[in-house]
Amino acid sequence: MNRLRALYDRLIFPHPLLVLAVFGVLLALAALRFHEFRLDASAESLVLENDRSLEQYRQINRRFTTSDDFLVVTYTPGGELFSEDGLARLASLRDELQALDAVGSTNSILSVPLLHSPDLTLDTVDSEIKTLDQHDVPPDTARQALLNNPLYPNLLISEDGRTTAIQVNLPTPDRYFELLRARNDLRDKASAGNASEAELAELERVQQAFIDYTETLGVERDATIRTVRDILDKYRNHAEIHLGGVPMIVADMIRFIENDLSTFGLGVLAFLLLTLAIIFRQWRWVLVPMLCCGFTVWLMIGFLGWTQWPVTVISSNFVSLLLIMTLSLTIHLIVRYREFQHDEPQASPRETLRNTVMAMIKPCFYMAITTIVAFGSLTFSGIRPVIDFGWMMTLGLTVAFLITFLIFPALLTLLPPPLDSHVSANRVPFTDAFARFTERFGNTVLVGSAVIAALCVVGLTRLSVENSFIDYFKPSTEIHQGMITIDNRLGGTTPLDVVITDDPPPEGAGGDPFASDCDPFVQDCGTGEEYRDTWYTYQKMQELEAVHKYLDGLPETGKVLSINTTLKLLAKINEGEPLNALELAFVPAAVPDDLQDVLLTPYISEEHDQARFSVRILETMPDLKRDALLDRIRNHLTTELGYDQDQIMLAGMTVMYNNMLQSLFDSQIKTIGVVFVAIMLMFLILFRSLKLALIGIAPNLIAAGSVLGLMGWLDIPLDMMTITVAAITVGIAVDDTIHYIHRFKTEFRKDGDYIATMHRCHRSIGQAMFFTSLTIISGFSILVLSNFIPTIYFGLFTGFAMFMALVGALTLLPRLIVLVKPFGSEGASGLGS
Repeated sequence: MNRLRALYDRLIFPHPLLVLAVFGVLLALAALRFHEFRLDASAESLVLENDRSLEQYRQINRRFTTSDDFLVVTYTPGGELFSEDGLARLASLRDELQALDAVGSTNSILSVPLLHSPDLTLDTVDSEIKTLDQHDVPPDTARQALLNNPLYPNLLISEDGRTTAIQVNLPTPDRYFELLRARNDLRDKASAGNASEAELAELERVQQAFIDYTETLGVERDATIRTVRDILDKYRNHAEIHLGGVPMIVADMIRFIENDLSTFGLGVLAFLLLTLAIIFRQWRWVLVPMLCCGFTVWLMIGFLGWTQWPVTVISSNFVSLLLIMTLSLTIHLIVRYREFQHDEPQASPRETLRNTVMAMIKPCFYMAITTIVAFGSLTFSGIRPVIDFGWMMTLGLTVAFLITFLIFPALLTLLPPPLDSHVSANRVPFTDAFARFTERFGNTVLVGSAVIAALCVVGLTRLSVENSFIDYFKPSTEIHQGMITIDNRLGGTTPLDVVITDDPPPEGAGGDPFASDCDPFVQDCGTGEEYRDTWYTYQKMQELEAVHKYLDGLPETGKVLSINTTLKLLAKINEGEPLNALELAFVPAAVPDDLQDVLLTPYISEEHDQARFSVRILETMPDLKRDALLDRIRNHLTTELGYDQDQIMLAGMTVMYNNMLQSLFDSQIKTIGVVFVAIMLMFLILFRSLKLALIGIAPNLIAAGSVLGLMGWLDIPLDMMTITVAAITVGIAVDDTIHYIHRFKTEFRKDGDYIATMHRCHRSIGQAMFFTSLTIISGFSILVLSNFIPTIYFGLFTGFAMFMALVGALTLLPRLIVLVKPFGSEGASGLGS
């Protein structure tokens, strides 16, 4: 400590302007890369670390010529849809959307084949196809043709014929996938340790090129979506219109993140400024903490820009957290400074500042380290954005501590605050009341804590991770409204792909398939490569039909599309008769070339011996349980329909999102377990006492448990943001514990009286704890204004946890200290009951 004092006396206190000038250079360097700071709400930012489901999802899209890169415009006219005026207005809207540069194509009831002609047969399908765009089809006839077609109802048109959809395709350029594959290949080599120096350098180049290209695409897509919305606004007077689709959801999530970063960053700053002004009533105690908070965020944003490290949905609150954590450190310094002013009014400002820094650097260092440990535990979660959030906060807290103990004293050396009357007036009777309550009702505190702990345990057993994506957004948002419309009228929201791989041929297969009694058009004879490679046999189509019927019959599924949908359509063309074995064999040849990408290739990949079922999951189902649904599908296909496990692949956004959700339980156990083990070790090192370590951990256990327990009791599931609350709670709540125990140890030396020491601590460090908790709770409360429900929960539960942590630190903690007497025995009696 003497060396540290000498360091401050030589460098900081005599040269505050030099310290601020050097720091100003750092701020300028950080500002150079502000424009590189970016946000990421892509699929990669919401999946597990090394989750192969993302690559499977992309692979399936490539094999079956499908993509989720499209917008869905739901259109419900005020009048009749199938009228001359109704269809003309729909065509006008479609044409405006189609004319946009980024739009590759559109699908709508205007352009799809109606297949309604009385002369239509399998032989004439190529010449008899009609569309509303190209042929003079009466509206009523078109309506009937669309509703009788197994492909379109609940997809492009609702079953009542009132609502239709325009699919606006936004193709991702090939360049994106080229860079993605190159980056992934080089990453795999680097991870395996097989990359040469040249390949590592190439990896750096390709990664930067991929980031730049993705950013450019994102900007272009945002502009396209804004233009689409402008176009839709012109038609809203005549129709109820909603916009949906994965690109829109991604764009809106990024917009929510940007709003949260700016609005809530500034909002939290305003709350903190107001709180400081009310508490301390002196402009220096508002300006200096605000500068420290602002500098911390400034440096971190610059650092993230320099390193090209994107902020995701989960880490979007890092600005608010850094503001609050930095302020917490500065408030402890302010309160201690004012105590020294009050106790030693004749001391010079520099002496008071020196005493403050020397008295607080040790507990604040312990506080910063334990909070860093808490956030660092998030790196064990296995979820990429949660891991990134843990590292960001670890670095941010390090910056916050350094700024607090370098810039705070430098600024106060230049702006020494005068002694004012508010120092004594700021005594908060609230903390004194807690001391009196703890003294009088010590046993009640213990019993009450035990009851809360028991309720927490019960609540923990009720926790779940099942969460509907629609519940992430307020009912007033377009995402929420669009999902309801698509779910209720157009066949479901979230995509799920069920892929069946054909059986390999038996060993020694070959020869003439007609040389046996097996009919190759009816049965899977397994002889001859040319017959094995075709799916268009009677037996295989029957097997696929059984899968289709099962998937379609599930209450959680909306629209299900597969090759069986195409066969039903062809059966209607074939005078209502199912196709026989011979007709099945010639289906690929019978379907016109311009319909192959609509009717065949999305469902059958002959090259890879795979069949695909495109399923839409109903996100608005109240009791949707994704994990149970996916397990049920797998079990039915293997036990009832006889497929092997390795023949079945489930892919798509539903699977990736479910993988992330199911990892939350694991992740929560790991992170909380690591936090408490690490903090116990830290307490043992700091306090060198097992008793004190156990005493210190108790209120933190209750604070963290109360959050998770309350979520369980309220049936609020864990999600990608609330998973972090418990670890954050422990990290912040442990600050109070460290400061209180450190101050108790110091005060106890004065008279060796536990009760008197408790009252003095409540009047001193208790004030700082109260002010800190008040500012944190106030700061987080503004998050309830977000449009993103997880952000709202994050703010509410963190505020609640801080309240519980404060109450625990002012009641349970002192009660345990007085009961166990970890600092040695003394003559004072124990607490009353």
